[in-house]
Amino acid sequence: MKALKTPNKLMKADPFAVKKRPIKPANKQPIKGAKTKIKNMNIGELIPFFGMLTGIVIPLGILYWLYRENKNKNETIIEISKNLDDPSKVEELLKIFETRKKEPIDYRRSGVITLFVGAGLYMLGFIAFGKVLEGVGALVGLIGIGQIIAGYLYPNTGKELTNAVEEYEKK
Repeated sequence: MKALKTPNKLMKADPFAVKKRPIKPANKQPIKGAKTKIKNMNIGELIPFFGMLTGIVIPLGILYWLYRENKNKNETIIEISKNLDDPSKVEELLKIFETRKKEPIDYRRSGVITLFVGAGLYMLGFIAFGKVLEGVGALVGLIGIGQIIAGYLYPNTGKELTNAVEEYEKK
């Protein structure tokens, strides 16, 4: 260590000495127009806000999109029907644009799709992401198996119902 000479005596220098800093007054108010808290805000604090905003914006966007789609479809039907004289053609036009399915849901088909989605999730969890995704994949796969079983237990097409009633009457 170095020895420092002072007018009074010989002292050793302290390597851990802290310089005194001037104390700022605590009641100092920020100047208008100056950057305040935003400067010190962490980006991690904004993530929950954007997450909640996404949960609101996406459904509203979908509702707006569906509104615009149906609005244009209805305007198209009205314009075409103005030029048609035969009412049967108007009814055919309405059937073309009708989006509802009149057939019942085929649980066997949707069950097979759900089963393989579950198998894919399970394999993804097994290979890359771990036990949580394996559990989710197993759950989805079992739901698919349940849908397949429901499809065989409860026939849903007219032909299947007729065959089931005929088989029951034969017994």
